Amino acid sequence: MARLLGLLSKAALWAAGAGLVAMTGFVAWQVYCRYVLNDSPSWTEPGAVMIMSWFIFLGAAVGVRENFHLGFDVLLYVLPKGGKRVLRMISDVVILTFGIGMVWYGSQLVALTWNTTLPSLGITGAHDYFPVVGGGILIVIFAAERIAKRLAGVPLDDIDEVPAEVAAEIDNADISASTRA
Repeated sequence: MARLLGLLSKAALWAAGAGLVAMTGFVAWQVYCRYVLNDSPSWTEPGAVMIMSWFIFLGAAVGVRENFHLGFDVLLYVLPKGGKRVLRMISDVVILTFGIGMVWYGSQLVALTWNTTLPSLGITGAHDYFPVVGGGILIVIFAAERIAKRLAGVPLDDIDEVPAEVAAEIDNADISASTRA
């Protein structure tokens, strides 16, 4: 199962990278057509934005699996190991809940916009919200994987040492505090 999820994560990452390249191509084509041909195609801007939505949400899902999502780790550096495990589990549950919300509310947006048409692309307006649902599904899967691994006792957070830049700040704070005393 872990191997299958690893392949899914890698596929999402590659799709996000391909989307970034495609979006760059769309924007370059738009600029060329506007300034060289003096005739801008109407599909390039909304197409680029739609592709950008996909690579953002796919990349965010991969970030959840690889533990590269945003976090505020300062408190973790001063807690004992047990406290760190609890806070990291809470973080994974919050991420899972957020992913469920993305799927639920994104699906509602898809349903609401299904009968509309994006004039510049000629497709249903629901396509604007498919990335929210797709990214949400992947976030749910990857967060659930992290939670299951934590419950099984698999070490996910090998790096518990304080990063060098944080250690330097702590040392500077200790020096400042001792010189004032």
